[in-house]
Amino acid sequence: MSDLASRTQGNVAEGDVAAYMTRLGQAARGAAAQMRRAPTAAKNAALQAMAARLDQGRAEVLAANARDLERGRVDGLAPPLLDRLALDDARLDAMVEGLRQVASLPDPVGEIDALRARPSGIQVGQMRVPLGVIGIIYESRPNVTLEAASLCLKSGNAAILRGGSEARDSNAAIAACITAGLTEAGLPEAAVQVVATTDRAAVGQLIAMPEYVDVIIPRGGKSLIERISREARVPVIKHLDGVCHVYVDASADLDKALAIAVNAKTHRYGTCNTMETLLVDAPLAETLLPRLAARYAEHGVELRGCERTRAILPDCVAAAESDWGTEYLAPVLAIRVVDGIEVAIDHIERYGSHHTDAIVTENYSLARRFMAEVDSSSVIVNASTRFADGFEYGLGAEIGISTDKLHARGPVGLEGLTTRKYVVLGDGQVRQ
Repeated sequence: MSDLASRTQGNVAEGDVAAYMTRLGQAARGAAAQMRRAPTAAKNAALQAMAARLDQGRAEVLAANARDLERGRVDGLAPPLLDRLALDDARLDAMVEGLRQVASLPDPVGEIDALRARPSGIQVGQMRVPLGVIGIIYESRPNVTLEAASLCLKSGNAAILRGGSEARDSNAAIAACITAGLTEAGLPEAAVQVVATTDRAAVGQLIAMPEYVDVIIPRGGKSLIERISREARVPVIKHLDGVCHVYVDASADLDKALAIAVNAKTHRYGTCNTMETLLVDAPLAETLLPRLAARYAEHGVELRGCERTRAILPDCVAAAESDWGTEYLAPVLAIRVVDGIEVAIDHIERYGSHHTDAIVTENYSLARRFMAEVDSSSVIVNASTRFADGFEYGLGAEIGISTDKLHARGPVGLEGLTTRKYVVLGDGQVRQ
């Protein structure tokens, strides 16, 4: 490990976690004030320098990742977690390209929207400004360290990043590249700090420092996010579940419905925008369900259906009440035959997670009704739920998807990491 990586990983004495996290918070608060003033050119230069450092130091990063993987195997880490943890040249190439893409995105900081003249002669508008200090807590994937750093940096924020203990060596090596890029661009090293200690108490400290941290973003399993939401004294941007639906209306084009329903489930199983429940309008069920079942069988998807579904697909497993609210993250799909859009919307309201829900229909009025009445962060007409993604929405990148209603909702990109303040332009006016 290089000297820089060693400095980044650091040593935290047992029992001194609170003091250590306070030092990180103080440094981040100071760096945030500098980042608010950082010109776009400096932020882009830092991102490009990070990309170059990562590219040049890939041997060290891969060696660190190999140590994490070996430790994970010894500790009995599950294969899916090992896969998320693993880095290779292709994934490093994607990380380098991701930094360069963020550098190419428009800088939202300083934008003034909706400037309008008032009768007094003043002009009133809103300016985008950074949130301040963002704490991000995540598991397994070391690439998140770089993604989070790049988005926080470009949006003018300071960041405190707490990755999972299973990726500690990988995160330290990546953090060294981040620090080097900041230094090269003349930005404060404390603009991005990776928590060195693996002590779980560090998380508790991070989410309870409102004097130093403005927002917490957890990325990980449901238990982690529930804990953060329950214990945080800092505002949290989050989503707990991705129980996503596709409703196929009786007027739907069959070929469109088939393609969308298959893609929404089988494109990737472990993502939060994967369909977990398929709702089929009754007049279409006998025609569509056998065709869908054949396609799902090709992908090894287990089907769990209501009684009406099983009358059409006898081999389908009987769905339990719990299936309707389950995020499987696996090749399992719940299917329910419904009588029209009202029942479909009621089902989504009762069992959904307000993440992403789609309708397949050729009826314009029903599409409009679905968009208006389904209370989710993304509502999609005639396309797969898998499009609910920052890159696909043209945001360039995302830090996560929020199902909250305040501040940010849906994919959280650069704009989601900023807030707005009112600005008033006058020419000597005084209030009468």
